[in-house]
Amino acid sequence: MSKVHWRRSQRTLLNSTVHTAAFEVQEGERSCVNGVLHFTTVTALLSEGSEAIGNGRAAVIDLAGVKDSDSSGLALLVEWLSIARASRRSLRYENIPAQLHQLARLSEVEELLTVS
Repeated sequence: MSKVHWRRSQRTLLNSTVHTAAFEVQEGERSCVNGVLHFTTVTALLSEGSEAIGNGRAAVIDLAGVKDSDSSGLALLVEWLSIARASRRSLRYENIPAQLHQLARLSEVEELLTVS
């Protein structure tokens, strides 16, 4: 059984709201994201996810644990797809939250997220 790695990104906003998010490498080529995809959390997630994608540890990223997202969360997912393509790796998202689907549809990039 492989060791599970995760990191938590946490930032405090001016209104004292704390958003946290974690990227977790799971068994095989699976990973997951938990928490809030917000402009205060995606920077740390970008590097963690990019490393996992480049190392072949994130062919599937499960988003069932994403509780909320803004447009920076969508930008993160699109960037990870670009990194996977540049690394000649496959990447597929599972359990994309409805809010992210709606943002993707409004931004006319929904087909990027749903291609397997």
